[in-house]
Amino acid sequence: MREAVRTFLREATGATWRRFAGELGAAGLAIPEEYGGAGCGFPEVAIVCEEIGRALSPLPYLSTVVLAASAILESGDPEARERLLPAIAEGTTTATVIFPDDADLSLDGDRLSGLAPYVMDGRIMDGPVMDSVESHVVLVYVDGALVEAEPSARRSYVTLDPTRPLAELTFDEAPVRRLGDGRAAARVRDLGIAGLSAEQAGGAARCLESAAEYAKRRHQFGRPIGSFQAIKHKLADMLLKVESARSAAYAAAEASAEELSVHAAMAGSYCTEAYLSTAGENIQVHGGIGVTWEHDAHRYFKRATSDAQLFGPPEAHRARLARAVFT
Repeated sequence: MREAVRTFLREATGATWRRFAGELGAAGLAIPEEYGGAGCGFPEVAIVCEEIGRALSPLPYLSTVVLAASAILESGDPEARERLLPAIAEGTTTATVIFPDDADLSLDGDRLSGLAPYVMDGRIMDGPVMDSVESHVVLVYVDGALVEAEPSARRSYVTLDPTRPLAELTFDEAPVRRLGDGRAAARVRDLGIAGLSAEQAGGAARCLESAAEYAKRRHQFGRPIGSFQAIKHKLADMLLKVESARSAAYAAAEASAEELSVHAAMAGSYCTEAYLSTAGENIQVHGGIGVTWEHDAHRYFKRATSDAQLFGPPEAHRARLARAVFT
């Protein structure tokens, strides 16, 4: 499965979300078979996340599959599952999920009002990548409930990492459809952290590969720069961080419901810092070419930097871990 996803992301030019989700079957991995999925588990989803991070793919897998599909499954709402999960699995629907801490929203009966200032936008981009998407769903955890609502206004940001778009969503007494209670919000967010950690591990691994490849072919003073002790030490440190990040991400992906919070916090902290470090060292190994617009190195550094804030910085994950371990 890893090889199939990697090959698709590497070779499929003009790949649409419909092809990736439906033809490849990536979106339905953890969706039960009765709703058009494959009935696998989150570890399989994490492998796809890892390859998406490695390729810096702009496809909205994290928002639509990791977050939205998980939220719908955890909602316990049979109607929502029947209506939304098959469309997600076949790639005709994308989704955005808003958590309580990310917005100032309130419910008044069946009307939603307020502002969500920085939301990971599952609509991701217009054009050929998304030309087969028929609908977009916004799911909101608010006032102890999970609801579906259409924003009254949407404003997209110009972001540091254009492959991870953010938007401001405004709700002005928007009508909602209730999908169940919001008790699973923390678990769904932890699954998001686990998925992001896998993406970070994949991006860090690609940075290591790129740096090692360049160190072998770039010559200075008549020998490959990879033969210099300073470069060897950089690459060895990068390898340690990549392997440790992958272990942390896999542990979070395989964690039981009781262990997920702790493992997600560990992965969120370690994988974030490992990716930032390896992305920066990749630029250092490449030297001058590493800071040029034409080279991919800066794109990985931008993704690592934006990922470091997506579900909170490493310090926030460690604080949560400390509360779980020491109280």
